[in-house]
Amino acid sequence: MLAKAAQRCEDCELFADAIQTVFGAGTSRALVMLVGEQPGDVEDQRGETFVGPSGRLLDSVLAEVGVDRSAAYVTNAVKYFRFKSTANGKRRIHEKPAARHVTACEPWLSAELRAVRPRLVVAMGATAAQALFGSKFRVTKQRGELHSWPPPDGPYADSVLPIDAAIATIHPSAVLRARTSEDRETARTGPVDDLRVVAGAISSATRQR
Repeated sequence: MLAKAAQRCEDCELFADAIQTVFGAGTSRALVMLVGEQPGDVEDQRGETFVGPSGRLLDSVLAEVGVDRSAAYVTNAVKYFRFKSTANGKRRIHEKPAARHVTACEPWLSAELRAVRPRLVVAMGATAAQALFGSKFRVTKQRGELHSWPPPDGPYADSVLPIDAAIATIHPSAVLRARTSEDRETARTGPVDDLRVVAGAISSATRQR
C-alpha cells in the first residue's frame, strides 16, 4: 500500500515536526484527481486530506458544480504539514512548502497518478500547479483552461499516462484568506467557474466510456 509506505518517508526534514504523513484518499477508479498544496493543521492531526476549513469550502464548491467528491481522488503535492509555531506554542501557522519539499514528495504524487490513472487532473494553487506543470506555470494567468497531458515542462513531461487533460484553479485557502465575507464570495467564483469546466469534462469523459 502506498499510504503505508509513505508513513515511513524521511526524504525531507518535514517528517520530524509533522504529526504524520497525510496521504491522498478516494476511489482508485476516480475520473478526476484533485491536487492541493499540503495538509493543514486539522489534516495533520486527523491524518485525512482536505477535512479542515479548506476541505469544507472545496466540498461546497464541488457540490455546487455537480462533482461528487466521493467519486474523486484528493491529495496534495506535499504530504507533510510545514508550519511555524506561535510564540506561546499554542498555534501552528501554515508555511508554504519549499521547492525541495515538492521534489521530495514527487515520487509519491507520481505513484498516485499511476495507481489511480484519472482522466482529469486538477491542480489547486500555485504549488500544485507548478509541481504538475513546471515552474513557469502561473495560476493567475492560466487557471480555468484545459491543458493537454503530458505538460511540456516539469517532472511529468515524459508521462505516458492516459490522462485527457489537466487544469489549474486557485486553492480554497486563498478564498478563505479574503478579508471580508463579500470578498470571499467574490473570490469563490474563481474555483466555481474553473470546476464547472472540470464537471463538463467529466461528463464528456463519462459519455465516451
